[in-house]
Amino acid sequence: MTTTTESSGPRDALGHLKDRERVAERLLDSSAKHSFDPDAELDWDAPFVDGLWHWPPELVSLYDTPLWKRMSEEQRILLSAHEAASLASLGIWFEIILMQLLTRHIYDKSPTSAHVRYALTEIEDECRHSKMFARLIEKGGTPVYPVTRVHHNLGRLFKTISTTPGSFTATLLGEEILDWMQRLTFPDERIQPLIRGVTRIHVVEEARHVRYAREELRRQMTTAPRWSREFTRLTSGEFSRVFAKAFINPDVYTNVGLDKREAVAQVAASPHRREVMQTGAKKLTDFLDEIGVLRGAGRAMWRSSGLLA
Repeated sequence: MTTTTESSGPRDALGHLKDRERVAERLLDSSAKHSFDPDAELDWDAPFVDGLWHWPPELVSLYDTPLWKRMSEEQRILLSAHEAASLASLGIWFEIILMQLLTRHIYDKSPTSAHVRYALTEIEDECRHSKMFARLIEKGGTPVYPVTRVHHNLGRLFKTISTTPGSFTATLLGEEILDWMQRLTFPDERIQPLIRGVTRIHVVEEARHVRYAREELRRQMTTAPRWSREFTRLTSGEFSRVFAKAFINPDVYTNVGLDKREAVAQVAASPHRREVMQTGAKKLTDFLDEIGVLRGAGRAMWRSSGLLA
């Protein structure tokens, strides 16, 4: 693979790298204009509206399965509330990992660079998002839905051994699928106003995070040593399998009165659910394919996760 230096100018039609500092400066300007304080921005005291969903029904894991067709509308809406809490819990877990990966990324870099200042700004955003998701779970009266102990410890291991390109690949995995779902959620008038507000804030601020991660990952997959690129392909493949498995905590089914084993089996067999997950991941997998992440054994692992068609 041909390497490109850190001083590369703006990317032209051939895909050359953009200047890292210029990208960061634009993102800092955007952050100054379009950042939110969820505690002040959202009406946390307003009660939930009877009959409104907490997540678009088409994005609820059991949608269009035989079990879904037997459920009452009330039970379906209740499941949407628990799945929204499960996704918020997953988001908190992931964002705590992301904040640690970002601090590792900037540890050896100049603190006065725009690139580092933007990373610190993103960490600020992620702190607010994690608090916002926690408050949403508390408001909904549902349990917190942590990932399994195995996945929790795999996350701990990943934080320790991840390469820089691996960290940014995982960042995009955690951000882009949920971003796609949230872009369907915040304009949907069937959804609770508070949840629409939460997803709107997250979408606006995550757009900057995705841009930052994409630009840096493209750079890393061009400039990193070969061993690092190969290791990234493998670790990202494994993380895709963990992420897909952890996406919805199966305890949500028990907590709305369903048989967990039957529900998990029907979700696994659902063509609709498979299409939702692959559609949500498509922009990401197309990008990863373009820059050389989806190769070899790593590509097979992405396919086994169900996120790559």
